[in-house]
Amino acid sequence: MDDFRYLEGSLSCEGVSMRDIAKSVGTPCYVYSSETFRQHFTRLRDAFAPINPLICFSVKCCSNLAILRILTELGAGMDVVSGGELFRAMKAGGDPKNFVYAGVGKSDAEIRYALEQRIGLFNVESEMEFENLARIARETGIQTGAALRVNPDVDPKTHRYTSTGKRESKFGVDLERAAAFFHSYGRDPFVSLRGIHLHIGSPVYTTAPYLESVTKALALMDELTAEGFQIDTLDLGGGFGADYESDQSPLAEEYANAIVPLLRDRVTKGLRIILEPGRTIAANAGVLLTKVEYVKKSGDRNFAICDAGMHTLLRPSHYGAFHFVWPTDVPAALVPHRRARELVLPGLERTEVVGPLCETGDFLAEDRMLPPLHRGDLLAVYTAGAYGMTMASRYNSHPLPVEVLVEGDQFRVIRERETYDDLIHHESA
Repeated sequence: MDDFRYLEGSLSCEGVSMRDIAKSVGTPCYVYSSETFRQHFTRLRDAFAPINPLICFSVKCCSNLAILRILTELGAGMDVVSGGELFRAMKAGGDPKNFVYAGVGKSDAEIRYALEQRIGLFNVESEMEFENLARIARETGIQTGAALRVNPDVDPKTHRYTSTGKRESKFGVDLERAAAFFHSYGRDPFVSLRGIHLHIGSPVYTTAPYLESVTKALALMDELTAEGFQIDTLDLGGGFGADYESDQSPLAEEYANAIVPLLRDRVTKGLRIILEPGRTIAANAGVLLTKVEYVKKSGDRNFAICDAGMHTLLRPSHYGAFHFVWPTDVPAALVPHRRARELVLPGLERTEVVGPLCETGDFLAEDRMLPPLHRGDLLAVYTAGAYGMTMASRYNSHPLPVEVLVEGDQFRVIRERETYDDLIHHESA
């Protein structure tokens, strides 16, 4: 669900017209619905309530301070993958004791910083990383906890760039190496290796890969416990899907109904569960607004050239990802009732929605049936709340876009649009 709806042919977010937002702050513009963030988090929390997980929001998918503060106030922890994300999450009011720190390439400075903040848990991804973490913990005299990221060799059936649980992944260690890892490092005096971490990829649109990976993890935990290791944490990672197309992703309750029965008895015996959701909370809570600068016909194709492109939203170009795109203001007959790759509506034209960059790969939507577009039209690119602004760049020296948060019938800027001076602020001639 989300709070973006057409009212009398004009798209609104909660109680605010998209046209009014664009008129006030310009385009490109990311618009977020605070109510959608709250509802998505609450539904996930309620669905998994029988196992009372620590829900650590994936900062990398949507890192604006205002968004992180909303989730922190709802009781979320944070899943961070860099020192900068740790800094952001704390600035948003988060407690580092409720953070987990993942990532294959943590630098010495980042590890030391996280230790000094008394971060809740390190998710360790290699033998060398553990040795380095233990060395720095010993040097600083700060004890900490860690979970070993294990690759259960499960195929989540997603894009190869976002599939992370296969044996050949750069993340974590093979399931077969996990027991030897604990034998080598499981009794370190400064880093308590007490958990198993899983993250098989994203987005995952079925529950079967989770059932398979959790089952393998529990078998490993039983083996380790029998050998005398204390395993008190299972971090299931994230990867739950979002509706890039209508009804594409299972509901939070469907994921929970599959996963909770495997873990309920373990939780009653003291096992702590961690979840690291990202796009399932954030994706449908955000829309990218972009203006059509020019339209043209080339061969048999129509082009809408917009002020947003791959520098604003990288996912279509980088992953071949689908985002539903539609004008914000249309006649009643052209109001979309589903977000799909093909809509059967009168008067549509096959159109390429592209950006302003000097790159053939600069596009937001390819080969789409859209209403006839004109210079100055406003388009909404849906499901842009996750991996949108966080992956934006200044390529071709385009300033980063503005971000807006809608709360009921009010909106406010939560990140100012960059200026040309901002582009060169850190440079010198």
